[in-house]
Amino acid sequence: MRTFFNVEDLGDLRKALAEAQEIKANRYGYQHLGKNKTLLMIFFNNSLRTRLSTQKAAMNLGMNVIVLDVNAGAWKLETERGVIMDGDKSEHLLEAIPVMGSYCDLIGIRSFAGLTDREFDYAETIVGQFVQYSGKPVFAMETATVHPLQAFADLITIEEHKATARPKVVLTWAPHCRALPQAVPNSFAQWMNAADVDFVITQPEGYELDPKFVGNARVEYDQKKAFEGADFIYAKNWSCPGVTRPEDYGKIISKDMSWTVDEEHMSWTNNGKFMHCLPVRRGLIVTDDVIESKNSLVIPEAANREISAEVVIKRMLETI
Repeated sequence: MRTFFNVEDLGDLRKALAEAQEIKANRYGYQHLGKNKTLLMIFFNNSLRTRLSTQKAAMNLGMNVIVLDVNAGAWKLETERGVIMDGDKSEHLLEAIPVMGSYCDLIGIRSFAGLTDREFDYAETIVGQFVQYSGKPVFAMETATVHPLQAFADLITIEEHKATARPKVVLTWAPHCRALPQAVPNSFAQWMNAADVDFVITQPEGYELDPKFVGNARVEYDQKKAFEGADFIYAKNWSCPGVTRPEDYGKIISKDMSWTVDEEHMSWTNNGKFMHCLPVRRGLIVTDDVIESKNSLVIPEAANREISAEVVIKRMLETI
């Protein structure tokens, strides 16, 4: 596996889930794969779970790890071609990338959407340059449009906690005070479509995700109807994806607090489990009583980020 951005990169999901459980039972069983190998983790944006879980996963596999915060101590990087670099950016990404590649065996990259230019974001311009010019296997630690390590961890968590063979899983939009990318909901939708679940997406009008991620999911604008009989509720805010309203891409077009997941919302479900990728804005996305309830999976979900990362890194090491 040379790249990891989408669910299809992982191949057979049943085998991947079985491998995840094997690794969870024996996290240090493949250290020979990472001996004298180096992972370079590059962060254009802040991180807590992704940074810690991915570094821990690489260490479980016996790897050396280098962490680069591009915006804290490195030269400011230009990402556009054909520009006159007379501003505050001292180095071009096209020189920086092969230099980075010369110091490592694998690259993990985290770069959020700018939320101003949909074409630029959805072309995955920055991570695409790392794939093209680094000469090394590259995996996503969240990009402008996807967060596959999170979605894989979400699927592992659902498999571990489901009470029925084919659970009903609902992705619900919730309000937020800031404009957020669509990467997490995009990947969650993509992975749920590939899994054996009854998948529903619910959001206000204007927040429709890109059809390539929605796939075969049922889209329901009535949140109560979507929640009815649900086994898992995955709450997440996202800004306008610009599908039906291109001029509103990246904007907040609703702050409707009736979409906040509270006890009444959860009462519509089939004793549903609550999920969120974290960090979460309490009182906006979810109320205290829901996120602190016995049906909240946010902590085991976050813990599984180590496992999803270890499966991906292990598979990449096996190919180099």
